[in-house]
Amino acid sequence: MKKFLKILLRIVTVLAILVGVFILFIELCYDKKFKDTPYPTGIKASTDSTIIARGKYLVYGPAHCASCHTDKGQEAMVDQGQEVPLAGGFEIHLPLCVLRPRNITPDKETGIGNLTDAEIARTLRYNVNSKGEALIPVMPFKDMSDEDMIAVISYLRAQNPVKHLVKPTEYNLLGKAIKYFLIKPDGAKDTPPHMVTRDSSAIYGKYLATSVSNCYGCHTERDLKTGAFIGQPFAGGFIFEPSEETQGWEFVSPNLTPDNETGKITSWDQTAFCRRIKNGRVFKYSPMPWGPFSRMDETDMKAIHNFLITIKAVTNKIEKTAYQPGEDMPRPKS
Repeated sequence: MKKFLKILLRIVTVLAILVGVFILFIELCYDKKFKDTPYPTGIKASTDSTIIARGKYLVYGPAHCASCHTDKGQEAMVDQGQEVPLAGGFEIHLPLCVLRPRNITPDKETGIGNLTDAEIARTLRYNVNSKGEALIPVMPFKDMSDEDMIAVISYLRAQNPVKHLVKPTEYNLLGKAIKYFLIKPDGAKDTPPHMVTRDSSAIYGKYLATSVSNCYGCHTERDLKTGAFIGQPFAGGFIFEPSEETQGWEFVSPNLTPDNETGKITSWDQTAFCRRIKNGRVFKYSPMPWGPFSRMDETDMKAIHNFLITIKAVTNKIEKTAYQPGEDMPRPKS
C-alpha cells in the first residue's frame, strides 16, 4: 500500500509540474508575433473630400465601427445613428477575454496617429496589429475592396483626435492558450477586389453582407469554443452568450435564407425589409447593430435584400431569438 501511495504521489507531482510548466509557458508566450504577415500595397489615405465622405458613411453605417470603438454609456447614441467619437473604451465580455476595442481617432499618444496606413490596412485585412500580434477575428474586412479600405482609413485620419487611453484586451488563461494555439492571421483566400460597383444588385449585396456588414458572421452557426463556422451560410443559429452588456439575456441569430417555412424574411418584400432596417432597434439588448445599419442608404439595403433572396434556402427553424435570464435555450448536441 505504501509503495502504491509513493507511486501515486510521484505521478501527481509530475503532473503538477507539467501543468505548472504549461501555465508558465502560456503566460510568457501567448502573445506571439506574426511579423511575416504582409502589408497590403496600394493602400494610402487620401485627403479627397469625396473619398473621406465614403469612408465616413462606411464607418458609421454598414461597417458599423461605431458599435464597438466607442466609450461606455454611448450605446443609446449609437442606436440613434449618431456620430459618436471613435475613441474606444467599450468592453465586450467574452468567455476568453474582456475585449477592449481601441481608440481609432488620430491621436498620436492614445489612438492611431503614429500608425502607418499600411499598418492599419494590415490590421483590417489580416487581423494583425502593429506589434505583429494576431487579434480575435471579429472584424470582417479581409475581403473589403482596396477602394473602400482607402476610404475608411482616409476618414479615420480626418477625424478630430481624441486623447483617451484604452486598456488592452485582457485574456484569461483559457483565452491565452487559445490565442497561442488557434488565433492566427486571417487573410482573404483570393485577392480582394480593387473596387466594387455600387448599385442595388445581388452582386453588390453579397459584397456588403460578407465583406463589410458581416451578416454572414452572425447569421451562420459557429463553434462557440473555436469560432469556426459549422452551419449553413446565413441559416442562423449562432448563439450570443449572456453577458454584462445584455443583463443576462442571450440570443440566437435568425435564419436569413429564403426558406419558405423557416426563413425570417421570406414574408418581407423589399419595401418591408428596408423599412425594418430603417426603423432601427426594437429589442433593447439585441446584438444587431441597428443604429449604424439604419444609416445605410436605400441602395445598399436593396442590394442586401436582393442578395439574400438568391442564396440557397436552408430549413433551419429558430424557435426564438431572445431568451431572458434563467430561461433555457436549446443547445446544439455537439
